[in-house]
Amino acid sequence: MKKRNNANFITRREALKLGVLGAGGISMIDPANLFAAPVRRGPKAKSVIQIWMWGGPSHLDTFDPKPDAGRDYCGPLNKPIETNVKGTRICQLLPKLAKQADKYSIIRSMTHGVNGHETASYRVQTGHEPGRLVYPSVGAVVSKFKGYDNGYKGIVPPYIVLTRAQGRFSEAGFLGPKYKPFATGGDPRRPVFEVDGIIARGITDKRQKDRRKLLGKLDTLGKSMEGNEKFSRFQDCQDGAYDLMFGKAKELFDLTTEKTEIRERYGMTTFGQSCLMARRLVEEGVPYITINYNGWDTHKQNFETMNRKLPEMDSGVATLLEDLSQRGLLDSTIVWWSGEFGRGPKVQWKAPWNGGRGHYGKCFNAFLAGGGFKGGQVVGSSCEKGLVPAQRPVYPEDMIRSLYTKLGIDPEGKLPNPRGLDIKVMSAKKDGKMLTEIM
Repeated sequence: MKKRNNANFITRREALKLGVLGAGGISMIDPANLFAAPVRRGPKAKSVIQIWMWGGPSHLDTFDPKPDAGRDYCGPLNKPIETNVKGTRICQLLPKLAKQADKYSIIRSMTHGVNGHETASYRVQTGHEPGRLVYPSVGAVVSKFKGYDNGYKGIVPPYIVLTRAQGRFSEAGFLGPKYKPFATGGDPRRPVFEVDGIIARGITDKRQKDRRKLLGKLDTLGKSMEGNEKFSRFQDCQDGAYDLMFGKAKELFDLTTEKTEIRERYGMTTFGQSCLMARRLVEEGVPYITINYNGWDTHKQNFETMNRKLPEMDSGVATLLEDLSQRGLLDSTIVWWSGEFGRGPKVQWKAPWNGGRGHYGKCFNAFLAGGGFKGGQVVGSSCEKGLVPAQRPVYPEDMIRSLYTKLGIDPEGKLPNPRGLDIKVMSAKKDGKMLTEIM
């Protein structure tokens, strides 16, 4: 008999304790059906790792290969490989992810029809169409519901971007700067990961501490303001900043404490080490981490870029999924892979593009893993040349509603905000639906 996970089901004993089978309850419930199916306790996800493919990767070159469409569509990537899920094939340059396909589900029918970076990024990151209000990104909403306002006590902010902010839109929207992400800066593949505000380039810890002592001696105003509430808050902020610089946060961002073997498995690249850093942040309880992975805007020489970037992505993401799973973290961590759109299915061979692909919002791919989402599934499909969804169109808002639900955030609930707007987490549904197939 398969063992049930006690975190997700109410047992017979627990039901008895709750009085479900008591005199008051037995008359309202058919005993034959009481334990016919397990009773779900709710969402499982505690954290999200968003792998943001900045620029938009081609669906035909990643998780929806079309070898039969011919060279004008698939180029030289015409030999897709089988995954460990029977019947599911992906790009030949992703052999490690092929071995982890049972852990993620591919959505092959993502669509919104937008071909501009800024507008498409806004749509995919917020689940809203542009309008009078600037809505917050998913990361900012999660920070609102899972961050400092609701008991988050982490040693680093609840919404972190590795390593630089996307810059395509205002991540916090009308929620305000309190919910903006902390962008680390620096490069995690370097001997020292110089995180902004934590590691000062070229300045030793001793020198920093000596500076603080000197500042304390010179600060006669601070001494005279002891007991003042506003000045106390200022002092708390200053103390918090020094805790980041010299306390556990500095240790958290020190990747040299990881075994060389595990670092090499992720790949000694900026992206690979960002994936490793994301795992460490999940272990620390950070609710939302974005890995801003640029370089996918391949208007020119697309396939030369794919030959370089796809193996790098393959090592980082496959190892992340495997590592989270082995450490028992994948069940409570959603891994969301997506760009703002796809790329034109038909290759532009002529100069100046020389085998490039243009922007394409009519059809693209995403995948979800962990956090209660099923793995090993394919949702939707595209037509034979990848031009449009053939079955089950999925809109960004459908995916985001599903993601919020797994995090225990009600998409239909109110979104508290400093402007006092009477507004829901998500807009009213259109013709889409949540990803119930994998939930």
